[in-house]
Amino acid sequence: MAATTHTVFNQVPPLAGYDVFGADLALTEAVRRHMSPELFAEARGGLGELGRAAGSAQVQAWGAQANENPPVLRTHDRYGNRIDEVEFHPAWHRLLGHAVGAGLTDAWGRPGGHVRRAAGFLVWTQAEAGHGCPLSMTHAAVPALRTDPALAAEWEPLLTSTVYEQGLRPAAQKAGVLFGMGMTEKQGGSDVRSNTTRAEPLAAAGEYLLTGHKWFCSAPMSDAFLVLAQAPDGLTCLLLPRVLPDGTRNAFAIQRLKDKLGNRSNASSEVEFDGTWARRVGDEGHGVRTIIEMVAATRLDCVVGSAALMRQAVAQAIHHCTYRSAFGGVLVEKPLMRNVLADLALESEAATVLALRLAAAYDADTESERAFLRIAVPTAKYWVTKRCAPLVGEALECLGGNGYVEESGMPRLLREAPLNSIWEGSGNVQALDVLRALQREPMALNAFLQEIGRARGADHRLDRAVKDMLTEFADLTGIEARARRLVERMALVLQGSLLVRWAPPEVADAFCASRLGGDWGTAFGTLPHSLALASVVERARPVERQGRP
Repeated sequence: MAATTHTVFNQVPPLAGYDVFGADLALTEAVRRHMSPELFAEARGGLGELGRAAGSAQVQAWGAQANENPPVLRTHDRYGNRIDEVEFHPAWHRLLGHAVGAGLTDAWGRPGGHVRRAAGFLVWTQAEAGHGCPLSMTHAAVPALRTDPALAAEWEPLLTSTVYEQGLRPAAQKAGVLFGMGMTEKQGGSDVRSNTTRAEPLAAAGEYLLTGHKWFCSAPMSDAFLVLAQAPDGLTCLLLPRVLPDGTRNAFAIQRLKDKLGNRSNASSEVEFDGTWARRVGDEGHGVRTIIEMVAATRLDCVVGSAALMRQAVAQAIHHCTYRSAFGGVLVEKPLMRNVLADLALESEAATVLALRLAAAYDADTESERAFLRIAVPTAKYWVTKRCAPLVGEALECLGGNGYVEESGMPRLLREAPLNSIWEGSGNVQALDVLRALQREPMALNAFLQEIGRARGADHRLDRAVKDMLTEFADLTGIEARARRLVERMALVLQGSLLVRWAPPEVADAFCASRLGGDWGTAFGTLPHSLALASVVERARPVERQGRP
């Protein structure tokens, strides 16, 4: 029955039916920058297809359904047999299948693979972030497994497959598999060296039985896991399959699923091992050294994932303000709202540019780029993930009360926003990791300084910020207590140097004036009014431009 009391007007159309990749200038330009023309031409087609799918009403509905119908743990079947299975809504499987099919677990074996995958991960995360966890861990398991050529030969083709097969079966019977990870325990959290899970050697070389627990085991429906346990010679990395080669279930008791703030579609669990069979990866006692490459890759995905949430929040805010009128005009044309939107757009573009630069370093795989990653990944992980929650909160406010209701999608973004700053080591862990690199690895600092030095002389505020940062390096007094402040400065200088080199002048100028020059308040929307804010907002508007990639 039609309403007779009022007419609905001044409502914003849904942001749907658009190309998430093609409408993001910062992202498309970054992909083009870090690829050869031939590779870019190939990648653009696949990323465009993924972007159009991510922006479709159908996939957006899948994301909402996966979030609204969280996974359910089934510990036993109807007959009382222990099965330890997790049931997911069909939308979860559709999202995961599409992502695997688009190559989001395959970066290590193809030219430009990391840039291509990072861009795809950034695009697809905007549809639904929860299922990114198994994608990330599956992708990141490859470098850890390569420490054992035999294991890598067996598992890598399945990890990088574009075929998604749900259900627990022996890996040899599947065309593609997913990996999870089990590191943290009740008593230790991030301090994995305090783990108590035991690994008892068997007669067969490299085989063990595990006894213990994991307090956070993500994606427990995965086909296999990399875990840490105490072997006779110390903490060791092991590969634990859910199903043994003979088809029987490995001992893997899922005690419960975590009831999380956000990331609702993804299952995070507590598990118990009791005579659980596993194979060693790397040498005994070198568990952290073996698994650290996996951790580094998942930390990069924390940066990419946060950049994705930021981009989607900014896109929604600018889209809303482009269509919504208030106080006699369209919101996007109001000077104060324009300031807020431009400030948000700067933060988002800086995160995207930095994330893709790190992915390009993985593709280059030179000694200097590996040294750069050693210090740049924890720096970026610290800062970008911390900027996500306040940005999403401010973007939600741009929609007013409309943004506070679930149907807008903004509350889901806000609940997801803190995750990446916690996963794979919270802020203090990242800051201390940067300190270790500064103190123990001169090549890492040299590579970092060479990177920011490429922008020397281009902006006086950036040059001054670099000088101040070097002064911080020279003073070791209370260095641990000052670690967060130092890493924040490093991240801002790195972002500023990248934007000065590659972003449009109005973007670089606004970033340097506010983040480096100090002409900024303590909340978003406090940029200098004299900047070209309208151009910054227009650049971030989620609409495809004629002739753009």
